[in-house]
Amino acid sequence: MSDEKNKLSEHHGMNVSGLRRSATGFALDRKELAIDPIVQFEDWFSYACETVSMDPNAMTISTVDSDNRPSNRTVLLKYFNQDGFVFFTNYESNKAVQIDVNPNVAMLFFWSDAARQVKIRGKAERIPATETLKYFLSRPRGSQIGAWVSAQSNVISSRSLLEIKFKEMKEKFHKKEIPLPDFWGGYRVVPEVIEFWQGRRNRLHDRFEYHKQDDGSWTIERLAP
Repeated sequence: MSDEKNKLSEHHGMNVSGLRRSATGFALDRKELAIDPIVQFEDWFSYACETVSMDPNAMTISTVDSDNRPSNRTVLLKYFNQDGFVFFTNYESNKAVQIDVNPNVAMLFFWSDAARQVKIRGKAERIPATETLKYFLSRPRGSQIGAWVSAQSNVISSRSLLEIKFKEMKEKFHKKEIPLPDFWGGYRVVPEVIEFWQGRRNRLHDRFEYHKQDDGSWTIERLAP
């Protein structure tokens, strides 16, 4: 049966054009926006934490490789402030290698339950090791060990290899403080453009885009949906 289904999908595909809903989010007006997009993001993020059922801090981050081929993946935002948005990863992963070649990245928060999304463009930079260590020490012990175990993005032959290595590292650090791997750390995305998208009826969505100026201030423009 599965082979037949695969053949049908291969030859006929699937038409999903009928999957639609009319977003019924709140109106977003220019006079209601904060002058500072980080303040505006904090307000929306707080609302997402109250309304989104799972992982409101999940964000898609897009990078490009040396041949300008884009890649997307979902990571978790760990904290943000006026300096930017911080996430953590293996410095030998594909995303880190691509960032080191080209620091220009894009991020997307999509909160379906709130009919909202936030798009961010900026440059990613490594955070200081002391800042990474502070976060690393706050992680659950299993997550600390996991950072040592996975050579992220590398090809592996089986999951059992990960589980064996995890067990080995768990025994190695038994009753010891787990050190910070030198190949693991954080990136801060310093925003240059931030767009707030509010879903509305009939696809007449509200969109406002902040652009950072040389003096550090932000301009705000309404975009057509």
